[in-house]
Amino acid sequence: MYKNIWLKEFIKYVTLSILGTLGVSCYILADTFFISKGLGVDGLAALNLAIPVYNFIYGTGLMFGMGGATKFSIYKSQGESRRMDEFFTVTFLIGLFISVFFVAVGVFMPEQLAIFLKADVSKEVLVMTTTYLRWLLVFAPAFIANQILLCFTRNDGNPKLVMLAMLIGSFSNIVLDYIFIFPMDMGMFGAIFATGLSPVISILVMAPHWLSKKRCFNLVRTKLDISIVKQDVSIGVSSLIAQVSAGIVMIIFNILILGHEGNVGVAAYGVIANIALVVVGIYTGLAQGIQPLVSDGYGRGDKKYIKYIYKYAMVTMIGISIVIYALLVVFAKPVVEVFNSEGNILLKEIAEVGIVIYFTSNIFVGYNTVLSTYFASVERPFQAQIISLLRGFFLIIPMAFIMSHFFKMTGIWLVYPITELIVAIIGLAIKYGYDKMNIMLE
Repeated sequence: MYKNIWLKEFIKYVTLSILGTLGVSCYILADTFFISKGLGVDGLAALNLAIPVYNFIYGTGLMFGMGGATKFSIYKSQGESRRMDEFFTVTFLIGLFISVFFVAVGVFMPEQLAIFLKADVSKEVLVMTTTYLRWLLVFAPAFIANQILLCFTRNDGNPKLVMLAMLIGSFSNIVLDYIFIFPMDMGMFGAIFATGLSPVISILVMAPHWLSKKRCFNLVRTKLDISIVKQDVSIGVSSLIAQVSAGIVMIIFNILILGHEGNVGVAAYGVIANIALVVVGIYTGLAQGIQPLVSDGYGRGDKKYIKYIYKYAMVTMIGISIVIYALLVVFAKPVVEVFNSEGNILLKEIAEVGIVIYFTSNIFVGYNTVLSTYFASVERPFQAQIISLLRGFFLIIPMAFIMSHFFKMTGIWLVYPITELIVAIIGLAIKYGYDKMNIMLE
């Protein structure tokens, strides 16, 4: 009986969470599609060069959102209402404070940042990248606030509203992308303006929850408790590492690919990187879906419940991974053609080969994403951070330089799957040790 109830809870939270994160990922994909159609290879290259900064902003919001909401779930299961309010208040305000830094960079030095990201390969690419970065950074407070509110609202028992907020925000971005880029001819500014409005709309959709009396979190008068900030960062930093490392890896891949295949190679990688955002978004949705359930079980001390939620997550992840890879291999050519508005033969060849090799990583990426979030959800941030750091920095960066040197573009495509495989093996060992320790303590 309990297993059936647990499975229903799992299906509800995971399905709604995946749909929401899939919508967010798709609006980045929509940017790629409309920019490729409206601005060509140069626009696609500019977008790909700017996306790492989005990873930094999104990761910051996710760090505070996941960190604060995890503690919120634990305190909620224990009936600690005052601590719930304090965690929300401090988390929300510190997130907005950090966003001021991003705004300052957008206002005062967007071109310098674009040059740092190697956008000065041509005047056209530099201008478009600078425009995108300027407005992306100015909208940082909305992106960060949205992530925090999404996490707290989901963990407050309203995953359906979170899904609707994410989907409506994403759909509005897609519609506005088309309107701003084509009928209104606003170019790259139109693309980023549509993207910047998306989190604003998402926040407005969630307003009924965080303005209602049924919510379990409130803004309260409290001092800036550094211990709360430390716990937010400690628990949520693995989410930040995952996003920031994705941005750094993208920067490094862009530089390496520029040396081998120039702008066209970067544009081809842009197609793959944006498809990867959707794929990773699905795994992130799965992980975020189980987080409130695992944290709730952890707060109640229900190890059997946690075990089954983890099992359901892994079975779901394996099934999703197989389906996604099969679809990408079968439809590699039409997928690339969607983003290749100029019919560039070299872009087509590079991207099609890249898709087949790059996405062999799927099952390992899924496992590592879920495992990292699982550890964060049971207040084991050290284990979560090890997994995130290995896959984000310590293994993938040196491997990128080594593989690209010896195997050129094929080596670059192989870096991701090999890194994720090695981390998955290490993750299995860490999980085995954690489970063994728990058995000994029983």
